[in-house]
Amino acid sequence: MPEYPVPQALLDALSLADPSWRPHLVSGLEAVARANPAYLPALAADHYLPTGQRIFAAFAQPLAGVRYVLVGEGPYPRAESATGVCFMDGAVGSLWCATGLSKPVNKATSLRNFMKMLLVADGQLDGASAGGTAMQPVAERALAGASIGTLAELQGNLGRHGFLLLNAALVFRPHVKPVLEARAWLPFLQTVLAALADNARPLPTLVLWGKIAEQLKQLPETARFPQVCSEHPYNLSFINHAGMQELFGPMRLLQAGKPPA
Repeated sequence: MPEYPVPQALLDALSLADPSWRPHLVSGLEAVARANPAYLPALAADHYLPTGQRIFAAFAQPLAGVRYVLVGEGPYPRAESATGVCFMDGAVGSLWCATGLSKPVNKATSLRNFMKMLLVADGQLDGASAGGTAMQPVAERALAGASIGTLAELQGNLGRHGFLLLNAALVFRPHVKPVLEARAWLPFLQTVLAALADNARPLPTLVLWGKIAEQLKQLPETARFPQVCSEHPYNLSFINHAGMQELFGPMRLLQAGKPPA
């Protein structure tokens, strides 16, 4: 038995991860346990999001297929929204309504601003007036078939481009500050980055959103990867971030059909 055992409930949740990841994720959990022996037992006995053992759902992306590691802050603080996959809001189905983005997208602030950034990068939206009536003609074209229609399609496009969609904190609990939750998961993410550095070719690009995600820069493994950083997308300024537009624009993530490899 390991000196610092991992609660069985967390080991059981690894069933949603691709087999290529599972030994590395076990090592990551053991690293968390060594760094803070009380953390994982307390977490396993607590109520946290995401529910349904989806804490490691992002690792359904096979290790060898990872080309980008996008790191956000933490799960959405709503049970229906937290999916275990960064900024993929489980309450969102359709992306559009007749007048613009759908109501569930607008409620998911980070997703809304990410969508608008993609539209600006694609030339469909003016970054200087990205709200109100400016969205209606964009939505009309999308609903006519010019763009994907659902969040599941957006997640699929990101997956085909090799995105591992992580959060700096894998869980949300209302009584624990996100920055403290993220700090507890640093040894886990350090193990994940080491696995990618040793096994993924070419080396993936780290995409760090916000100050909590940028905590990863204190890890020596982070220096091995190309990196792009921005404010977290819950900030309106994210819509016009030139670096994010440059990175995501050529991917045409909102384009209907399978994106180019």
